[in-house]
Amino acid sequence: MEKTSTRGRPREFDTEQALAAALRVFWTKGYEGASLTDLTDAMGITRPSLYAAFGNKEALFRKALDLYGEEKLAYVGRALAAETARGVASNLLYGAIDTVTGDECRGCMGVMASVSCQSAEESIREDVSNRTESSRKALVARMEQAIADGDFAAPVEAETITRYLLAVLQGMAVQAGAGANREQLQQVAEATLAIWPSR
Repeated sequence: MEKTSTRGRPREFDTEQALAAALRVFWTKGYEGASLTDLTDAMGITRPSLYAAFGNKEALFRKALDLYGEEKLAYVGRALAAETARGVASNLLYGAIDTVTGDECRGCMGVMASVSCQSAEESIREDVSNRTESSRKALVARMEQAIADGDFAAPVEAETITRYLLAVLQGMAVQAGAGANREQLQQVAEATLAIWPSR
């Protein structure tokens, strides 16, 4: 990657690598738990360089969330495109397992952000809440389509089945953060799919 310049002087670091390092810090420590020293140490830059390249800590966190969505949550889009509601659930469950049991960071940054940002600045809480709500609405819409397609064996409400699936996903993320391994989480996914109310 080409080095970009600030006020005529080239930056001495790769902004993409620095952002990836910041993402790992926020993922493991949360927004409030990540100090500027934690971030600059991990990114290998000074505070002035952080401000010049990314803005303040809040702006850096937003960019880290964007990167997380692009790199770690790509499976969500593929899941929503599955042909059946069961396919959606399966892709979400197993895609989540891949993300929350990663080698570098465990658990789900989205779940951690939702919990750890409750006492953060209102703009951060709003941003995290909006991202979460956008994902929930997309899943509700997909379940509504599945209901219209006759995809369920029993009467199901799109809102309810969505909240159930999200509760399982969030629970898996919390368990992964507490040390649950891939095999244990796969058992949870299998149990969830075994009782999934599809035809």
